[in-house]
Amino acid sequence: MFGIAFRQAVELLAAGAVDLWTIIITSLRVSATATLIGMVVGVPIGFLLGGTRFVGRRLLMVLTNTGMGLPPVVVGLFVLMMLSRSGPFGFLQMLYSQEAMVIAQVVIATPLIVGVTAAAVAAVPRELRLQARSLGAGRVAEALLTIREARLGVIAAIAAGFGGIISEVGAVQIVGGNIEGQTRVMTTAIVLEARRGNFGLALALGLMLIGLALLVNVVLTSYQHSHERYERG
Repeated sequence: MFGIAFRQAVELLAAGAVDLWTIIITSLRVSATATLIGMVVGVPIGFLLGGTRFVGRRLLMVLTNTGMGLPPVVVGLFVLMMLSRSGPFGFLQMLYSQEAMVIAQVVIATPLIVGVTAAAVAAVPRELRLQARSLGAGRVAEALLTIREARLGVIAAIAAGFGGIISEVGAVQIVGGNIEGQTRVMTTAIVLEARRGNFGLALALGLMLIGLALLVNVVLTSYQHSHERYERG
């Protein structure tokens, strides 16, 4: 059965089936938008948590670490209750839309980006920042220097956020509804087609999902290696 499904999957990908690519494009659009928002929100917060000391920092770190392990299905339930007709944001009428899916994925991705960014910034030697300060660098210049030193970790944080949401199924299925041509993404389509017995299509989507994850990691690893070569001169 696996051999037949694999052949069908290759044929579907090679043929460029319209439905298949609609699902893939929807997945990329939703996850890329959520990752971008999570990056804009999460990187500055991660920088503050990793690079500064203030009252309440420990509590925020605990909340961030807890958020990194949030079950997607619980996030989906929370967003569903907020956007449902009787919820506080029901007047926006966003439930079962791509916007609702983006909101759910932002809630999942942001703590991941914050936590990994904070760890990367905290790993930057404090002596480097003190030296920059002693040479007359202002707060902005010091912050930019810290971000520069922690850039590999920040990139890893963004990759972790993207990887965490493009492969999740619980939240997007609850708030998106898996509507064909509108809110159907790769993960929800895989579940649906597997239940229908369409293993060829499900496997094609699974291969694309793995391929995307591989592509992200190849880009990240290539950048890390180029950075190491630069450091070695």
